[in-house]
Amino acid sequence: MIGLQFYPDKVIQALIKELPNPRWSQEFSMVYIINTKENLTKVFEKFRGVAWINGNSFFKEKPVRDNQPVDINRYRNRSKTTSYKYVPEEYLRKLELKRYALNTCKTYITQFEKFINHYSNKDTMTLSEQEIRSYLQHLIRKNKSNSYLNQAINSIKFYYEIVMGMPNRFYSIERPRKEQRLPGVLSKEEIISMIEHTNNIKHRCIISMLYSAGLRRSELLNLKLMDIDSKRMLIHIRNAKNNKDRYSLLSEKVLKDLRNYYKQWKPKQYLFEGQKGGKYSNTSVENIISKAAQKARIFKRATPHMLRHSFATHLLENGTDLRYIQTLLGHSSSKTTEIYTQVATNNLRSIKNPLDL
Repeated sequence: MIGLQFYPDKVIQALIKELPNPRWSQEFSMVYIINTKENLTKVFEKFRGVAWINGNSFFKEKPVRDNQPVDINRYRNRSKTTSYKYVPEEYLRKLELKRYALNTCKTYITQFEKFINHYSNKDTMTLSEQEIRSYLQHLIRKNKSNSYLNQAINSIKFYYEIVMGMPNRFYSIERPRKEQRLPGVLSKEEIISMIEHTNNIKHRCIISMLYSAGLRRSELLNLKLMDIDSKRMLIHIRNAKNNKDRYSLLSEKVLKDLRNYYKQWKPKQYLFEGQKGGKYSNTSVENIISKAAQKARIFKRATPHMLRHSFATHLLENGTDLRYIQTLLGHSSSKTTEIYTQVATNNLRSIKNPLDL
């Protein structure tokens, strides 16, 4: 059943009566309706724009942030050929009902379609654990990364366990061992050199903000003008990874550059927009970082995420509490943030090298 709890409200009560066969549970003291895909969709449609639905107790895999459906209709509306197997409608619908992030949906759909087309002549429901292992071995022989393998496994398990309702059907499928890789970090001098070798004010702001606020590339591109709070010197990052909002630091130097940038470029909605409006592209940001690093004669491969790693590492080296860094980065677990203790060098510098003793 789908249980519905709410504060007394005549509008909500009237809308609930319009749902399919609502009943009252004396045991749980709440209204309930039968738990079907159709009924769950009707709940969200009925209250959209009227009430915010908190589904944390209902959706165990992912918390529900808002009532807006993920738009994956382009996968439904693709021009199709008979020689290719496409992800079934039930798969798309479950991704929507679970409110998975758009990037997660894209990854799951792409990976699952590669899997079912590997066995294009077989019914997906008849595939065994051994055939899934054979597919994973096929990916390993193609030198796919551990994260790629995990994405493939997640997309396959999602179909059998979530879409088809077969919990733990492939529980024994082996996952690759986690890689203990340290994050790549640039020195503060290298980052300043990158900024100084960037003449374009827009590119200068992009590099400066990625570093000074510890932003992910997607977070930077999603920033809107109203998210820059110059009075409190904060940046409001909305609906970031795992559907979280948070604040990060706004540098006084960056604010000065942002004001000059705004006068020149006059963005309308997003802080950084393309020539024809709309969000600035991922590729453009990547290219800006790469070219700035080349001009600064930095020979290691610089990426937008490396600037985020550098932000966290430099804060830690300057004595900032790890819990504050965790909050600024938006990490759910402190264990994720603790990786920076392995690359921070402030304690290592105090150790005398035995060759120099």
